[in-house]
Amino acid sequence: MSPLIGSTRLSFLDRSRTREGHDGPQALRDTVALAGTAEDLGYHRFWVSEHHSVPGVAGSAPTVLAAAVAAATSTIRVGTGGVMLPNHQPFVVAEQFGVLASLFPGRIDMGLGRSVGFTDGIRRALGRDKGDAAAFAGQLTELLGWLDGTQRAHPQVHARPAEGLRVPPFVLATGGGAAIAAAAGLPLVVGDLRGRERLLRAVEEYRAGFRPSPWAPEPYVIVAGTVAVAGTAQEARRLLIPEAWSMAYSRTHGSFPPLAPAGRIEALAMTDKERGLFEDGLRGHLAGTEDTVAAGLELVIEETGADEVLVTTSTYDREALVDSMRRLARLAGLRAAAVS
Repeated sequence: MSPLIGSTRLSFLDRSRTREGHDGPQALRDTVALAGTAEDLGYHRFWVSEHHSVPGVAGSAPTVLAAAVAAATSTIRVGTGGVMLPNHQPFVVAEQFGVLASLFPGRIDMGLGRSVGFTDGIRRALGRDKGDAAAFAGQLTELLGWLDGTQRAHPQVHARPAEGLRVPPFVLATGGGAAIAAAAGLPLVVGDLRGRERLLRAVEEYRAGFRPSPWAPEPYVIVAGTVAVAGTAQEARRLLIPEAWSMAYSRTHGSFPPLAPAGRIEALAMTDKERGLFEDGLRGHLAGTEDTVAAGLELVIEETGADEVLVTTSTYDREALVDSMRRLARLAGLRAAAVS
């Protein structure tokens, strides 16, 4: 085990992807079960995400799902990667996390993003528009004010039971997220591993502009990306195939399908455009044997100075996914090191 990897926290993000032959409710149950696996293996956090009206993704209510995950586990930190703040009123978000933190004290993280619904129809259904993303910094300030009791816009109103509770906030580095996190003095979540130059610029900007705050006295960087570990490079590549094909299909047909078995995808007669998008979707991730992934992780941590790595792996084969998580935990020196 590399000392650099061993000293870096390892966490997991699951996007509740649906699979062929399995509906949305099953995808949510799979997420909860996967959280138990992550806890058993010694991962530091388990986060869930927010997507609205996206075929193939069941995770539309992250705070609700986080409650289910926290109730099914006992030690692992649980949070959101993230709640898209422009989609919600900060007061309501504060209340939701206040309830979570009250029920599961010391275990809840509040990951926040600045994206809004990705189509006009979704934004209308949410009562939002594209420009709301520009208000993220102000919404973030308001939300933190509801938590620490410093908001003054509504002096007679209190976010109960959130006010006074310590719910660690994290900012996702989409758009101007890195600069916003730095100015607010908050931890940063930045990805993905495929855009290494962009990732390094975001981290540099964040560290250069960071202002210490009551929430974080110094910069804290979580690097997020897709990681797949298997016994051979070919097996690791097969873990990436379902998601790569789902993304390629969505960009050529306008529909985001459930994850399909890798073997069936490999047998498809793809168009040249589909093939190009599919192959591109397989590139740039950390995938391979334990030795290969360990070397890749060490380079990422060395280049970024990351305090933590947030792994995500979306694939059809759940047994292979769990095996990948176990192998990754072993190379990082987590509790799984004792598991064959």
